[in-house]
Amino acid sequence: MDIYKPLVALLAIVNPVGVVPFFIHFTSAFSRVQRRRTILVSACTAGIVIALSALFGLKIIEFFGISLASFQVGGGCLLLISSLQMLNAKPAEAGPQDVSDGDNKVDAGASIAVVPLTIPLLTGPATISTMVIYADKTRHWWELAILCGYGVVVALVTFIAFSASSKIARVLGQTGINIMTRLMGLILAALAVELLADGLIKLFPVLAARTVG
Repeated sequence: MDIYKPLVALLAIVNPVGVVPFFIHFTSAFSRVQRRRTILVSACTAGIVIALSALFGLKIIEFFGISLASFQVGGGCLLLISSLQMLNAKPAEAGPQDVSDGDNKVDAGASIAVVPLTIPLLTGPATISTMVIYADKTRHWWELAILCGYGVVVALVTFIAFSASSKIARVLGQTGINIMTRLMGLILAALAVELLADGLIKLFPVLAARTVG
């Protein structure tokens, strides 16, 4: 397993900086204590989702009898769709109803730390698919431990980004955040094509055959 690719993919998909405007929007009426609690819960939940996906994702798809090659092709397509969404300056996992659902929860006094802030704005199907695919590439226990450790890294990056959300918004502005999101989308698109091609070769080995002229 290439040690650094999973981390690059995770940071590109989760992209906490791209979610900063949503965080500011949802927590605008929160007290300092409420905002701090929301940041902590969101960061920890994102890390837990990533770690659990790495540890148990393979067992779940095996339980349903899904071949990893098929899952990899599906996951690659999902990542590609997410990257196209990011190229349009939108969070990778965001759906059209997520913001309105979040507003409704805020108005009702319910917590938005887990849904929709962490799931699906930070982590979702694309994140889980990525961890399952890279977990299959591990050959030693310490590689799997590193994947779980990346959940901690993402949690820390999320905590820092949300804690500094006001400064990030002031320095970068919406234009700067959009540029970063598009850049992450471009990186994610390249990784998605690589995973998709690898899965197709596993399903159709003839694609890897070299034609002798």
